[in-house]
Amino acid sequence: MIDIHTHLLPGVDDGSPSFDVSVPVLERFADQGVTLLVCTPHLNASQSTSAPIERHRELLTELQRRAPVGLELRLGWEIMLDAPNVDLTAAELTLGGSRAVLVEFTRGGLPRGATAELRRITRNGRTPVLAHPERYFGCTLEAVREWRKLGVVIQTDASVLMGRGVPSELARGMLAEGLIDVLASDNHGDARSLASVQAWLLERGGEEQITLLTHANAECVLNNEDPIPVPPLRPGFMDRVKRLFGR
Repeated sequence: MIDIHTHLLPGVDDGSPSFDVSVPVLERFADQGVTLLVCTPHLNASQSTSAPIERHRELLTELQRRAPVGLELRLGWEIMLDAPNVDLTAAELTLGGSRAVLVEFTRGGLPRGATAELRRITRNGRTPVLAHPERYFGCTLEAVREWRKLGVVIQTDASVLMGRGVPSELARGMLAEGLIDVLASDNHGDARSLASVQAWLLERGGEEQITLLTHANAECVLNNEDPIPVPPLRPGFMDRVKRLFGR
């Protein structure tokens, strides 16, 4: 598995506070089959020119030294699009050294110019990987379809896909329409992982989707390749029974 969205660089944002928290998570991930992980601390687009790049590289080097053998760590950012028209083309802002940038909007609601901003990023030669669109108030399947046509890669949080509430219903609707490209843990030094969603997908006959969503498409993004289309995974009979009984 490849996890392109985590907050395990210690002490830099609202994620893991220390190496003592991050390292056990990395060990668990390695045991579960994660071979490559990108640390993506929060960064506001408006502050991108003063991003603490060197400090984060130092922390990543130390975290890699303590990580299990066979688990590769790379550096990226989760960039909040808090201001329009910010230049995000600097190589230091990319996701794991690729041409992609992991971006997000506020939970309070999609800004009026959300689509225009994503289009601008693609025209500037970067591939926007939109983090957890299922969270954003006002997001719809139609909006996700439009973004994907622009070349935006859609990343959904695994834990939300398996949860309850409006964001989870939207995430499952995206899965049913084949609109999710990549799953990630968005781990903040906690129990979230990709392993649990593998079992969840397997129960629903999603063997092909597992490979694409937890490995192949993340690899494509990091290799500057277009993600492979993910077949729709529609709810089966047993899934409807579980929802009927609240399970």
